[in-house]
Amino acid sequence: MIKKIQDIDAREKFYEQISNKKLTLAETVKTMRAIVGMTQPEYAKFVGIAPRIIIDLERGVGNPTLETLRKIGKPFRLDIVFSI
Repeated sequence: MIKKIQDIDAREKFYEQISNKKLTLAETVKTMRAIVGMTQPEYAKFVGIAPRIIIDLERGVGNPTLETLRKIGKPFRLDIVFSI
């Protein structure tokens, strides 16, 4: 089980890293799980997707749909945006 990050500073750092595009998708998903202190299957169930999707994303081999990405990011009020 991943250790839960309870520090408010850690959450703020996470949001800063996201806004500055410093995290890969794999790092983002793993960090979100650490913040809520859930295993891969627990987080998958929490957001309504198959555990295999979380596992593959964290390994860097996933190919999620936009809807799946929205589900994963919703607990953190993250949405999918495109930038140039």
